Order: sequence, then C-alpha cells, then structure tokens
Amino acid sequence: MATFETRISDNSGKTYRAKVRLRGYPPQSATFIRLSDAKKWAAATETAIKQGYYFKNAEAKNHTLKEMVLRYYNDVLLTYSTKEQKDRKIKLDWWNSRLGHFLLSDITHIIINEHKRAIEGAPATINKYLKNLSHVYSIAVNEWGWLDDNPMGRVKAPKLPRGRVRYLDDAEREKLILSCKISPNTYLYTAFILALSTGMRQAELMNLYWKLPEILPTETAWGVVSLEHSAIILHQTKNGEFRRIPLVGLALDLVKQHAKVKRMDTDLLFPSPTHPQQPIELRKSWLNALERAGIDDFRWHDIRHTTASYLAMNGASLAEIAEVLGHKTFTMVKRYSHLSEGHIGNVIASMNEKVFGSSKS
Repeated sequence: MATFETRISDNSGKTYRAKVRLRGYPPQSATFIRLSDAKKWAAATETAIKQGYYFKNAEAKNHTLKEMVLRYYNDVLLTYSTKEQKDRKIKLDWWNSRLGHFLLSDITHIIINEHKRAIEGAPATINKYLKNLSHVYSIAVNEWGWLDDNPMGRVKAPKLPRGRVRYLDDAEREKLILSCKISPNTYLYTAFILALSTGMRQAELMNLYWKLPEILPTETAWGVVSLEHSAIILHQTKNGEFRRIPLVGLALDLVKQHAKVKRMDTDLLFPSPTHPQQPIELRKSWLNALERAGIDDFRWHDIRHTTASYLAMNGASLAEIAEVLGHKTFTMVKRYSHLSEGHIGNVIASMNEKVFGSSKS
C-alpha cells in the first residue's frame, strides 16, 4: 500500500514523499517534486516488489547526499589540482544546498532533473554540474557500496553547440609569428612556435620542465623536454594520459637555443621573472602581439585548433590528429573532418583504382 506526504523545505520548496509498504517486505520511499511522479513511482515499485525484482541498497537509506559529497571532498577531491578542486567544489556545493538533506534512497533522476533546470549558465556549464555530481555518485556506487546504481545515468544533459574552429590562415600566421618575435617578452615567440608545432594545451606548455622535478607537480598537466630524444614527454595531461610529442624543425631549434640561456634557479622552461618556481603569465604579451598583428577573435587555445586544422589539411587522419592532440576519442576531432575532404577523396580514388583499375572515361 502506498501513502504520500507533502513536505515544504526552504531550499527545495514543496516535495512529495511516497512510501510503499507491503507485508513481508521492507518499506520503500522516495521524494519527488510532483505528486504525479510520486504516484507513478509508487505504482511501479509495488509491481516490482510483487514480481520479485525490486532491490534497494540499505546503505542508501543511511546516508544523505551531504554525507556523500563530504566524503568525496575528503577521499577524492584532494587528488586533483587546486584549480580543479575549487571548480568542482563550487558545483557540488550548489547541489548540496538543494539536495544535501535528502537521503540517497529518496533522490531519483526525476528530482535531479527538476533541480537541473535551476542551474544558470550555458549548456557546457550545466554539463559540468551534472558530470561532477555523476562522478560523486559513481564513487559511491563502485567504491563505497552506498548505492546500487547511479541515477545520473537517466539525467539528460543539454545538447552542446558545435565546437568552435578558429584557425590562422597563412597571412595571419606570418603576421602573428613576426609580432611574437618582436615582443619585449623573450619567451613569447618560442612558446607560440612550440604551441603551434605540437598542438599542446597551454597548461601542458606552461608546466614543462628541463628535467624531472624532485617534487612532482600537483597540477593537472606537466611534462619534460628531452633534447636527447628530440621530444616532449607529457607525464600528466588533462585526461590523465601519458603522451610523447616529437620536437622537429623550427620548434626543436628554438628549444635548443632556449636551453643555452636557461635560468639556473628553476627547471621550468618558461618561468616567471619574479617567481621562478611558477610559470610565466603570457596573457598581456599575447594580447599585445595579437593587436600588433591586427588579428581579431583569436585565443591562445585557438593555436591548438590551428595545429589540428593544418594536420587535417595536410592529410592526417582523425586518428592521427586525436593522437597528436591527446584525445581519447574522435568526438573532439570530428570538427576538423571537413578540412581533410580532399585527402579522403584521394584515398577513395586510390582504393578504387587498385580494385577496379584506372577509368577509361
């Protein structure tokens, strides 16, 4: 038999708690924003219990969402960089303010969906709120055994707009190279050429060392330059993957020149002039270089898009572009596929000629 209670909370407003009690079975309960959803859940739960396939983890009845989030802070969050900790905590604190007092057993995908509508920001921002909470739930399911499943799996994320692709054309590239070269900041030109040559993220580039540091950095990205092997070895990246990037041509020449005048009080490739154990801040010099070159609507991260675009236009496959950029899947690199259409046409033509012979027409 099902009963329903109306609750009023300062954080969540009016909610409805459904309780299902059947003789011989432990009582089950869940909370919803709408009474109609509570009734649907109660009916489905009664049916599932009677048919013998409803199982509810008892641990979910012993912990609130606030307890789950606080344990995540203590056990998991500290393994991330300071910046990532701050970003995640802001989003998880938001969920905590709204759902923290609920028992985990009472929180369904329906109630999460209702609160999702209150998140302010672009679709990408909303996705981060959902992903951060989903990761907490995944830990609670897989490592702590507090739940049987992750309700976030049934929470629909907003559709993201097509990824931005802004890259330098040949004229823009030459103007920006010259502008960086004459910059008062002696690091800017080398950093720009290195970024353009390798497609590295800015955080990866700014946390490069000449040798393995005695104390390993806690940042999300860092690596080491190996002139002996003409390569950059990224030990830690944004997605946690090890990556080896070849150093060739002008980029290799500039790094070799840079090595001859490296500072003795730090192992960073691009150290701050006043705080040698921290990377330099290039933002002001970069913006001045863009202004001198007359280039609009171009961010540092667009250097990475430029590298990928040049790779595509020079015949690199999506798999090769993904490997260079350090993407685990092709999702992010599909935006460059239209730039390699000519290469794809040549590949298909070559295959057809080999299989069917050359056309006589």
